Amino acid sequence: MENLQEILNCNPTAVTQSVKKGEILQHADEQNITAFYVKSGLLRSYLIDSKGKEHVYMFAPEGWVIGDIEAMEFEQPAQLFIDCLEDSEVIAFKNNELFHLDLDKENLAASGQLLYRRIGRLQRRVLMLMGAPIIDRYQYFLKTYPDLPNRVPQHMIASFLGVMPQTLSTVRAKLAKAK
Repeated sequence: MENLQEILNCNPTAVTQSVKKGEILQHADEQNITAFYVKSGLLRSYLIDSKGKEHVYMFAPEGWVIGDIEAMEFEQPAQLFIDCLEDSEVIAFKNNELFHLDLDKENLAASGQLLYRRIGRLQRRVLMLMGAPIIDRYQYFLKTYPDLPNRVPQHMIASFLGVMPQTLSTVRAKLAKAK
């Protein structure tokens, strides 16, 4: 969202960084938590369970913000890793920096709308994981992230959807056949 980018560009403590594909921007258990606005490229957040399996929590393409919000808000160690899936340019910022900026009504309203959209998407995802068929979850993924199937490996999409890659392949084949 351009308004958020403009807000962050006016913040002297927010830092624009170029990051390379494969670079890890945040490790689980880190104390110094940062959020990232994605100007270009693609980031993801994920956790690694006790068996060493990755679980994708979120993808952040251009215009999205990604961070371990719970860790930032409650000043706890990070639970999520954040890495770079493509060469990217990001604006790194701390949550307390956003709350100390003087925002006009337009920027405040735009930032609030962005926040509510993101919360709504996460709520929808949680509810779908709790009970929606995989085909519905995949279609919602395609609606939310229309260009990601060409940018992200299938095993990461499967992890995001909470299924095995083979299950996702079956769903994709069914959808292709139905067209």
